[in-house]
Amino acid sequence: MRTEGEIATNTDPTGSWSLVVPLKPLARAKSRLGASAGEELRPRLALAFAQDTVAAALSCPAVRDVVVVTDDPVARAAVAKLGARTVADVPAAGLDAALEHGVRTVRARRPGAAVAALNADLPALRSGELARVLEFSAAFPRAFVTDAQGIGTTFLSAAPGVELRPAFGGPSRARHLASGAVEVPGPGLDSVRRDVDTADDLRVALALGVGRWTAAVGAGAPRAPVPRPPVRARAEG
Repeated sequence: MRTEGEIATNTDPTGSWSLVVPLKPLARAKSRLGASAGEELRPRLALAFAQDTVAAALSCPAVRDVVVVTDDPVARAAVAKLGARTVADVPAAGLDAALEHGVRTVRARRPGAAVAALNADLPALRSGELARVLEFSAAFPRAFVTDAQGIGTTFLSAAPGVELRPAFGGPSRARHLASGAVEVPGPGLDSVRRDVDTADDLRVALALGVGRWTAAVGAGAPRAPVPRPPVRARAEG
């Protein structure tokens, strides 16, 4: 990867997608993990999830740059080290407003950008699966990936010249379908669909194989025995 001005890019010049990743201040992020992981570990996990998400996204050849929308200084410094650009959450009006602000920031510099919103809590994300999502999405004005529960959304794209029109939160799959966005077929996209909100989500992500930041922090998280495969290193690509 290289940095041109303030924009982080892959060395592959064919990458065309700009990804916008929203991230709450770490003190407030992943509140549902607090009871199981502990309040001290919770913000560390939230940051680790974001680091693994951003690192995997930037390693995808189809991705030109990643913009993280956050007001957290620790998070800003951590993802900037990975090659992401950061912008403040100027609207401070919730997730959808933060995403729209990130898209405006991208298109102020590159008006013809294809953009996509990507959740910050995808610690098992594989660049190869993300590449397949982006390839499918390129054929439609707007496309999205539903979460593992089939209720929410982990990814939403907009082609050049098309508004993102995010409707995240709760049953967002239904809202994105109703808005005309095309759902990306789910088989083979486990790492893109597996966001982490609860201890059970984290156990599944660990079984899929998480990135190095989550693996390091998650080793200290309490985990009850479950009948799932053992944790293994994440495969590249």
